[in-house]
Amino acid sequence: MARRLKQTLRTGAMLAFVAAAMLAASISATAARERRASLGNPFPQLEQPLYIAVGEPTRPPIGWVDFCVEYQPECATKPSAPRDVVLSPKAWADMVNVNAWANQAIKPITDMEHWGVIERWNYPDDGYGDCEDYVLLKRRMLMQAGWPREALLITVVRDKKGDGHAVLTVKTDRGEFVLDNQEPQVLSWQRTGYRFVKRQSQSDPNAWVLLGEPPAVPAIVSAR
Repeated sequence: MARRLKQTLRTGAMLAFVAAAMLAASISATAARERRASLGNPFPQLEQPLYIAVGEPTRPPIGWVDFCVEYQPECATKPSAPRDVVLSPKAWADMVNVNAWANQAIKPITDMEHWGVIERWNYPDDGYGDCEDYVLLKRRMLMQAGWPREALLITVVRDKKGDGHAVLTVKTDRGEFVLDNQEPQVLSWQRTGYRFVKRQSQSDPNAWVLLGEPPAVPAIVSAR
C-alpha cells in the first residue's frame, strides 16, 4: 500500500512538472510572438491620445450598401454603445500581426479585373482584392478574435496623392490607429498623411459620419 502511494505521488509530481513546463513554454512562445510582431512597429508610448474630429451624419459608400445586400446578416445589427479597445502589448501585437498577414496574403487587384465591375466590396477569400477588401478581411479577423465591432471602423480617406482610399481605423484608449494595405506598419492616424473623409459610426456600422472638415467633393474609393 505504501509503495503504491509513493508511485502515485511520484506520477502526480511528474505530471505537475510537465504541465508547468508546457505552460512556461506557452507563455514564452506568446511573448516571443509579441516581440516579433512589434519589431519595427513598436508599442506606442504613453502620451495624450488624440482622436479624429467626428462631424455630421452622411451617406454610406455605395460599396457598403451593396455589401450589406450580399451579406445581409452581417449588417443586420442593432445600435450599441461605443467601445474602445484597451491597447495592451498583446492587443498591439495582435493588431500588427493581422495587418501584416492580410497585406502579405492578399494580392492587389482592381474590381474591374476581379469582378468586371467598377466597385464591389467583398471578402478576398480567393486571395485577391482591393483596398476595401483588405479592410473587410482585417475587420473580420479581429472580430473573430473577440475585438469589439464598435472599435473597428471602415474609413474612407484621401491618400497622399489625393485619391480615394479605404482603411480600417481601430479606436483605442491610446488614440486611433490605421490598418492600411498601402503601409506595412500600423500607424496612428496623425502619421498617415491622409485626409480623413468619413467612416462608420461607432454605435451603428450602417450609419456613417463625416470626419474633420466636410469634403469639397465626394470621395470615391480607388481600386488600390
